[in-house]
Amino acid sequence: MDGFEANEGVILIAATNRPDVLDPALLRPGRFDRQVVVPNPDILGREKILKVHMRKVPLAPDVDARVIARGTPGFSGADLANLVNEAALLAARTGKRVVTMLDFEAAKDKVLMGAERRSMVMTEEEKELTAYHEAGHALVGLFVPGNDPLHKVTIIPRGRALGVTMNLPERDRYGYKKNEITAKLAMMFGGRVAEELIYGPENVTTGASNDIQQATNMARAMVTEWGMSDKLGRLRYVDNQEEIFLGHSVTRSQTISGETAKMIDNEVRRIIEEAEAKAREVLTTHMEDLQKVTKALLEYETLSGSEVKSILNDEPIDRSDPTGTTGESGRRASVPSSGKAAKGPGKDRPGGLEPEPQPGR
Repeated sequence: MDGFEANEGVILIAATNRPDVLDPALLRPGRFDRQVVVPNPDILGREKILKVHMRKVPLAPDVDARVIARGTPGFSGADLANLVNEAALLAARTGKRVVTMLDFEAAKDKVLMGAERRSMVMTEEEKELTAYHEAGHALVGLFVPGNDPLHKVTIIPRGRALGVTMNLPERDRYGYKKNEITAKLAMMFGGRVAEELIYGPENVTTGASNDIQQATNMARAMVTEWGMSDKLGRLRYVDNQEEIFLGHSVTRSQTISGETAKMIDNEVRRIIEEAEAKAREVLTTHMEDLQKVTKALLEYETLSGSEVKSILNDEPIDRSDPTGTTGESGRRASVPSSGKAAKGPGKDRPGGLEPEPQPGR
């Protein structure tokens, strides 16, 4: 990387997704003269990336790249390519010739929440407990100001979780306010608190382990990294700070005293206990709403944010969409079917579509 003449026209280009482990010698002036940071795309970038990948698949008229881009904040280019591929696969499995907006919504849920595990056997008691847990998350997220809008809540096992409550921001987020973080912490404890209120403290389950882990990490970051504790001030406290070279720990240094570490633990505990108390206050006040949402989850298995709000307002859930599958109970299945049923000769074909015309011989 040195010794070339200025007129030899040699250009060296390199890329990495781990700039934190690069040898400082690579970053000296004269090595790489330009450093270009490529972050995740914003909404305009996501729309353009989606249009590039959508060229490969036949799209239905209802597909709007701008709407999909608005509903995928934080997605990278690879995530968007995967989203389009998943939507195309879902459409192909149901025998459709075009990819619809419903396919993109289902693909987005699969990418965000994990694949559905409908073959997993659960008892009615386990389903009810999961429904209370997810309803608790959803209600605390709705009634504590500062949380992102509720996107979907489901009791269908996805990934390694028995149920999922998903909130999506309305726009790209580059930072969070303190009240937004505390609201998110309260929502994380909504599931555990709902279990405790319904079944009693002695019958809570291990289902909140991931919630507790995330909440603890976030509360500790508030104290040690983000300066959001008045007791410890606007200082950065990092225990066992590591100097990293090529991904391996070379040295370890203790940067805080035992007394400070104890103060940090006490502050983290205070933040967690306040979040749990807020969740308990909300669910105790809205116990009737908790029962409503739980009952609807047991019936429909999956609810969108708008459907949860309809339930809270005692409005009926409209699932009369002709793209849905209606069973004996008259309700739409939680997994979208292949598309609109056609009226006429092609109605018995997959997706209710006529066969493509064949070239003449």
